[in-house]
Amino acid sequence: MSIYAYCVAGWLLLVGGYGIVRSTNLVHTVVSLSVAQSGTYVLLLAVGYQQGATAPVFGSTSPPSTGVVDPVVQAMTLTDIVVSATVTALLLTLAVHVNKQHGTVDPQALTSLRG
Repeated sequence: MSIYAYCVAGWLLLVGGYGIVRSTNLVHTVVSLSVAQSGTYVLLLAVGYQQGATAPVFGSTSPPSTGVVDPVVQAMTLTDIVVSATVTALLLTLAVHVNKQHGTVDPQALTSLRG
């Protein structure tokens, strides 16, 4: 596979990280984290890609005559998607709770949380 997928994965990670660092809103921070996590999906799929390989579905017990894509990488990508959806839901719930308690989602305005 070309280096294009690796560049897209790196770009998504950088854009998401930049959004997290520059964010002045908790919801924007969660969305930026989701963008950065999308880069990990692309990276995992790029690592597991093989030129000319087929899906890892076998109809018999004999080994396939052509190469197949690594199913472990696909399973890791699906697990990553489920974990990131759960983390996103949890963080958005926390942002709503902070907004209800303090009336703002601006991290700089949350002075009562400082130690």
